[in-house]
Formats: sequence, C-alpha cells, structure tokens
Amino acid sequence: MNFRTLTLAAMLSVSALSGAAFAQDNPMVGGAAMFADKNIIENAVNSADHTTLVAAVKAAGLVETLSGEGPFTVLAPVNAAFDALPEGTVETLLKPENKEMLSTILACHVIPAKALSTDIVGMVEADGGEHVVDTVGGCKLTLKAADGKVTVTDENGTVANVTIPDVIQSNGVIHVIDAVLTPKSAM
Repeated sequence: MNFRTLTLAAMLSVSALSGAAFAQDNPMVGGAAMFADKNIIENAVNSADHTTLVAAVKAAGLVETLSGEGPFTVLAPVNAAFDALPEGTVETLLKPENKEMLSTILACHVIPAKALSTDIVGMVEADGGEHVVDTVGGCKLTLKAADGKVTVTDENGTVANVTIPDVIQSNGVIHVIDAVLTPKSAM
C-alpha cells in the first residue's frame, strides 16, 4: 500500500466515525435511536413512547406534511400524555369524522421554525420570562424557561414539560413533552 492509499483510508475512517458520532449526538427516544439525517416521521415511527402520536398523525393525514422540508419544531406528546386525556377522547379523535379537529390539535404542536432549547431560552429571557409563539394550527403557546427546564402552556392553561429537548431531525427538531396541547375551542 502506498502513502496515498493509507491517507485516503485514514480520512475515510475518520469520516465514517464522525458520521456515527453525529447520529449518536441525539438522545434516545422511546428506546430508539433518533437520527439527524432522518425526518420527523422517519424517526417518530421508531419511538415506543410515541405510538399514539404516530397513529394520530396518520389518521389526520399529516404524514406527508411532517415528512416535508420544514423546518418544524414539533412538541411531541408521549403515549402517557394521551392516556391522561378524559376516557374515550383519543378513540373519538381518531374517527374519520373527526379528522379536521384531530388535524387542528396536532398542528397546535408544530411551530413553523426550528427552535432549539437554547433558542427558546433566549426568546424567553429577551421577553422578560415568557415568549408566545404561533403554531401551524393557529394556537398560541406560551414558552417559559427556569432552572434549565422549558415548559409550554396552551390556550387552556395546560402545562407541558419538555422532558427530552433538542432531538435534531433533517427537517427540524423534536422536543418530547408530557402533556397534550389543545386549542381554546377544541376541548
């Protein structure tokens, strides 16, 4: 082997290692690795903690949208957040005749920009303690940050804690939350 071949081989191994490290920078979600080179849907379908959310996204016909270019910030409620809703709520929302309401509720979890937790903290601090954002679904969410934790409050006063921040996606970022956010008129 000549020097040139060794140099090329060394560069390729460093490149492969840095690619693997890049994928590992994301936290595990629902027992699955989340890859920064995959989109929101491609990653979400692998999370055992987001099966209800994925089923709802499919029922609402939002798979194509959330697979799109973005950028999106998705506040992704875990299964337990859906389980905490009044009995029968999820089943009712998943019915075809409630597709529009389900779509609106899910779109209230989507901010049409990529906002990492450091961005959110910066906006909150710049606005004196809380920052209001508009979602794709027309909801207004109030973001707060204290003691290194971010919370999101919907128009009904429901407070969701960001439990896993900054899960980078090819078309944005996911922040895992522990409550379902709803528009003022929905529930």
